[in-house]
Amino acid sequence: MWACSCAATGAAMAQQTTALQPVTVTATRTEAAPFDVPASVSVIDGERMRSAARPEINLSESIFVVPGVVARDRQNYAQDLQLSIRGFGSRSTFGVRGVRLYVDGIPATMPDGQGQLSHFDLASAGRLEVLRGPFSVLYGNSSGGVVQLFTDPGQGPAQATGTLALGSDALVRPGVRVTGSTPSLGYVASINHLGYDGWRDHSEVRRDLGNARLDFQTGEGRQWTVVANALDLRAQDPLGLTRTQFDSNPRSVDPAALQFDTRKTVDQQQLGLVHEARLAQGDLLRFMLYAGHRDTTQFQAIPVAPQLSPLHPGGVIGLDRDYAGADLRWTRRTQLGGGPFEMVAGLAYDQMQEHRQGWQNFVGTSLGVQGALRRDEDNQVSNIDPYLQALWKPAPRWTVTAGVRHSSVRFESDDHYIVPPNGNDSGSVNYGATLPAVALMYALSPQAHVYGAYGRGFETPTFNELAYRPSGAPGLNFGLQPSRSDNFELGLKGRAAPDALRSEWTAAVFQTNTQDEIVTQTNVGGRSTFQNAGATRRRGVELSWLKELPLQWQFQLAQTWLDARYRDSFTTCASTPCTTPTLVIPAGNRIPGTARSVTGAELVWQPPKGWRAGAELRYSSEVWVNDANTEAAPAYTTVAVHAGYVIDFKGWLLNAAARIDNLFDRRYAGSVIVNEGNGRYYEPAPGRTWIVKVTGTYAF
Repeated sequence: MWACSCAATGAAMAQQTTALQPVTVTATRTEAAPFDVPASVSVIDGERMRSAARPEINLSESIFVVPGVVARDRQNYAQDLQLSIRGFGSRSTFGVRGVRLYVDGIPATMPDGQGQLSHFDLASAGRLEVLRGPFSVLYGNSSGGVVQLFTDPGQGPAQATGTLALGSDALVRPGVRVTGSTPSLGYVASINHLGYDGWRDHSEVRRDLGNARLDFQTGEGRQWTVVANALDLRAQDPLGLTRTQFDSNPRSVDPAALQFDTRKTVDQQQLGLVHEARLAQGDLLRFMLYAGHRDTTQFQAIPVAPQLSPLHPGGVIGLDRDYAGADLRWTRRTQLGGGPFEMVAGLAYDQMQEHRQGWQNFVGTSLGVQGALRRDEDNQVSNIDPYLQALWKPAPRWTVTAGVRHSSVRFESDDHYIVPPNGNDSGSVNYGATLPAVALMYALSPQAHVYGAYGRGFETPTFNELAYRPSGAPGLNFGLQPSRSDNFELGLKGRAAPDALRSEWTAAVFQTNTQDEIVTQTNVGGRSTFQNAGATRRRGVELSWLKELPLQWQFQLAQTWLDARYRDSFTTCASTPCTTPTLVIPAGNRIPGTARSVTGAELVWQPPKGWRAGAELRYSSEVWVNDANTEAAPAYTTVAVHAGYVIDFKGWLLNAAARIDNLFDRRYAGSVIVNEGNGRYYEPAPGRTWIVKVTGTYAF
């Protein structure tokens, strides 16, 4: 397993990389070194995410060296990143789905499986954990993988850090972070602003993000953690481009985006509380409670004619969401059969209440303005999930890990817009599944481990996927069923001897067989409908390698091969509205949005002080954009370079750096919109761009 832990400031920067504290992960709810976990789990250190003149905006900046993970920057902040793990989440046209997201243990994925990355604050991050494979299923609904961001806990003397990043297309990102501790309190707080005119036309964004964490020590073995964050986002939506538009002018915007002024606003506030208490016999009790509020308004490019139908929900979406949840967990460490035994038992409850409204996006002949009300309903989704996990070492070289979770998810809708001929579309549906996972690891030597794992997962439709019926009729699409998957993995992990320069590598072979795969049925003007296809199969190989070299050099490589295909044929829609699907998708077609081969590599030279430099390489094979496999985004390779200088100056630690992305100005599609009904599949990535970043830290 690879992990990146880079020294940061002050005394920490004076250490050699090999002298850093050992990295541990909690992805399987038992704290252990990644090397000792029978699963594919990767760690990215927070300082690495802020190094190399990265602007600290998106996970796509640094997660490219994690195998099995694809984070596609849409260059469209109205739709968030397109994040997928082993093909899960690749079809998402908005937010993140199929992958569970957490910040400081607090879900950023709602009970229905829809997640958001927009409030992930990289400026205050301590580490990022990425769990792939069978043990992801123990996080419940829609857990094709798990991404967890942890805020850096405040430690040591008080420090203040100011950052300013400037770049192409009027990019500006100032930020301030304060961190420190007292004997009973650790604290960190950050606030930053993003202003960006966008590489494409009609893609301007303004974002303000704040994050704070307080750690209170209230007695021996007792700790309280309070986490709060807030987001204010205003973003234009440039939509996708057809292949003709993409080839002729990738910076352009489809005329529909300008006619209807497609855009999105988000306001979110969230508060979380975690309490940990050590009990008798070494037991640990953990209680987590959180609540939040998120307002979203989105203007879509829906033509006027369809909206004139009395059954159409309009082209402006308003979502007013309140969400909350709790997780109670008990951990016991003891002995069983002469070997260490650890058991985790818990109960998770999450709920979201949504007031969904829809309006026409025109008034008279004026387009892109909020018009008459056409939809008004209260929706609620909740889950209650008991879970149990255990880890046992029956012999020095053997480790057995097993767990089970029962996930129950309920959707309810109460329709308030009952205006003939629009009737009452209220309803409810329940989904449930028992999700087991088991793994066996054997230590071939102190420097090599081999393991095998299996997990059974399931994925319900999200409220966004239930929101519209392909026929154009009003009401939720309660005919959708959850998909169910069987996940298999074999893996091998290795590392260098303790007295050698650090070297870590992993290899994993995986296969996921899914029934009732949820697929896009129609997708027009930013609005999608969904259906269940038959069986699918995802299988592949992941490799990673981290190698420390003499003279402060370090090399990292991540390689993924993925073969994701439909195993059953099915019919889908060629146009909308669609009462009866007629387009046949044959068995054997590739699942759109997935690449057969993805490579990420980085070479850096990073002494504690003075000059630094590095280079990054990213490669992706072609990506099919529709189920019919009639078009594909071309393969591409990009190179980025960066250089900087670190110096102590009158009590300040100053770091000035610059980078160039897409050094050779390649033209490529950074992401795709799967099954877009107008053929606007392609979201172009920027050409050659530059960033200059200055960071100053002062210790009081």
